Amino acid sequence: MEEKREREERRREEKRREERERREEKRREEKRREEKRREEKRREEKRREEKRREEKRREEKRERREEKRREEKREERERREDTVTH
Repeated sequence: MEEKREREERRREEKRREERERREEKRREEKRREEKRREEKRREEKRREEKRREEKRREEKRERREEKRREEKREERERREDTVTH
């Protein structure tokens, strides 16, 4: 009888231990998934930021070209006016 009770007690202990291990594993797994989500979020933000910077560089480059073109037109116009007046 005593032996039976002891076996039963060990069995319950074992079940509790297994349950505790499952919960811990589940918790670790959730932490890993959460970290993965955060990491993906950081990478995505980095990509968006890089894209914004690239767009800004292109825009600035385009503006410089346009400014140069306007300046050249203005100079050409001034040269023509100079030749007409002289």
